[in-house]
Amino acid sequence: QDYYGKELQKSEDLKTNACITSARPPSKLVGDALKRIHEEVVARYYGCGLVIPECLSSCRILDLGSGSGRDCYLLSQLVGEQGHVTGIDMTEGQVEVAKKHIAYHMDKFGYRKSNVEFFHGYMEKLGDAGLADESYDIVISNCVINLAPDKSTVLREAFRVLKPGGEMYFSDVYASQRLSETIRKHRVLWGECLAGALYWKDLYSIAEEVGFSPPCLVTASPITIGDKELEGIVGDCRFVSATFRLFKVRDGSRTGPGQVIYNGGIVGHERELVFDANFTFKEGEVVDVDAEMAAILRSSRFAEMFLIRAAGLQGCC
Repeated sequence: QDYYGKELQKSEDLKTNACITSARPPSKLVGDALKRIHEEVVARYYGCGLVIPECLSSCRILDLGSGSGRDCYLLSQLVGEQGHVTGIDMTEGQVEVAKKHIAYHMDKFGYRKSNVEFFHGYMEKLGDAGLADESYDIVISNCVINLAPDKSTVLREAFRVLKPGGEMYFSDVYASQRLSETIRKHRVLWGECLAGALYWKDLYSIAEEVGFSPPCLVTASPITIGDKELEGIVGDCRFVSATFRLFKVRDGSRTGPGQVIYNGGIVGHERELVFDANFTFKEGEVVDVDAEMAAILRSSRFAEMFLIRAAGLQGCC
């Protein structure tokens, strides 16, 4: 709370690029939306990557660790006035910045009523903020889960508030090995999102334990540490900023591998949908998918965008 509320006043105060890495350049749609966000909100932003999933119209989205509200205000434009975005953050100063600019953004977006709200609270205790079971289509998080000591509880709470078929789409920092006690207790490394980084293999076991589908890697970027003292402390451990997507697959959706055809039509991805590092769907093209991906597409908000059939079936559909 001190590091993000008092010591850091702008993104340039960070000592590593862990919290400012952008995995890939934004689309024109997202770039234009970013230009409409208040300069103070942008200046107090500390996130890794751009956490913007596709197919967002009218969705209800929860942002874990929403900070100054940049991603919330960006998503507010993409879900539209009929959608809704909730942000929750443990740092009171950051929440105050986000709340201060609600009226400014609603006027800027041309909305008659606000479609954003912000809570001061903890992502391990979403119930304390009144967030109900199965109340969100998507949960996002941008370089924040590493700051939570109990990551299993964070994922369990995200799973609880997601609707069946819902998605957790999040970027975070991961380590090439489990971190030593010296690294994990280093104050600056913690604030810089490195000391709390999860060993990447542990994400897979936690996701399975909670009930999510296996993590789908979207993008990954190596992290550089520009401080000799900090480099000496982390030693041969390597860090990466990565974006993953997890799904709360509906019961009964797993029926084996399949063939899918993307119908097109998702705003900003009309001709091609880069779903993750393994699957890119081009409009009208038949793609063979494994049982897990077939279940994800069948049970999620993407279902209406795809023609899905069991593998091996031929002829007209």
